[in-house]
Amino acid sequence: MKVCPISAFEIIDTLKVFCYNTPMNEIIKNRRSIRKFESGKPVTREQLDQLLEAAMLAPSACNSRPWEFIAVTKRETLDEIARVHPYAQMCKTASAAIIVVAIPQTDEKPAGYFPQDCGAATQNILLEAVALGLGTCWCGVYPRDERIADLRKLFNINEPKIPFCVIAIGTPAEEPNARGFFEKAKVTYVD
Repeated sequence: MKVCPISAFEIIDTLKVFCYNTPMNEIIKNRRSIRKFESGKPVTREQLDQLLEAAMLAPSACNSRPWEFIAVTKRETLDEIARVHPYAQMCKTASAAIIVVAIPQTDEKPAGYFPQDCGAATQNILLEAVALGLGTCWCGVYPRDERIADLRKLFNINEPKIPFCVIAIGTPAEEPNARGFFEKAKVTYVD
């Protein structure tokens, strides 16, 4: 019997370095809004957990963490999201979706910051997906009253909670060109 010269822990550490050795700037530059996904390639529970962990590591005002998440892999529900949300048609081919649900702060916490907090959580999901080799598309719900009402009804989300956005997730079946770029004219430097 031949003994492996490295431990399982060393193998895991090597894989972590390999998977997470991409500079953040490259992950940001590689993020795209994917509107067509490959069928038959599921998003695993482990991948969903990694995306949700990234979301919950986002900063929030006074660490209020004004969010909950609904992870969807059921095909009929993904199709229903596409039916009720006019700009979430990519859910028809997505393998999963995450609904970010905002919990507006109470008097105990600073009021009014949930859009920034949930936006930060959403961006973390989008970037973690790139690191995992997945594609995403952020579909806004809040502040559109009709979209809020439709998603509330579909997922039984009671007030004061607010469906903030839908994130379609899957293996990309397209490679759109980058749309973001640096515009120095939009920056004011105060030295």
